[in-house]
Amino acid sequence: MSNLKTVLVLCTGNSCRSQMGEVIINHDLAGLVRGISAGTKPQPKVADGAIEALKLAGLPTEGLYAKDVEAVMDEPIDLVVSVCDNARETCPIFPRPVPRIHLPFHDPHGEPLESFITVRDDIRARLIPAVRAALGL
Repeated sequence: MSNLKTVLVLCTGNSCRSQMGEVIINHDLAGLVRGISAGTKPQPKVADGAIEALKLAGLPTEGLYAKDVEAVMDEPIDLVVSVCDNARETCPIFPRPVPRIHLPFHDPHGEPLESFITVRDDIRARLIPAVRAALGL
């Protein structure tokens, strides 16, 4: 198997910020890090604005779906990044100790596409360096 580190991007609904984080990690840190995402109270689907913002950046959106953090509990997670305050406060206990960092991003739900694009760019600008630093890459 490979030496990929696994990063869980965690938020409440797993419909926007954590999904964008997962996709951006998998693109920008390909070959080094595997990004996954989940929510503490997942929404029924990924936000249309998040999907559109990712597509506009030329990023893949195929197969994205909102999932509960319980679905990833058995993954070999090397780092948890909470991207909203609620997820930080309700972050579950994992089967083994996992380093955590908190990096909050604005929630663009209910706002125009431009807000999703701004959040996407903020995630790319701050999340990638934070993951690199936390994992020593």
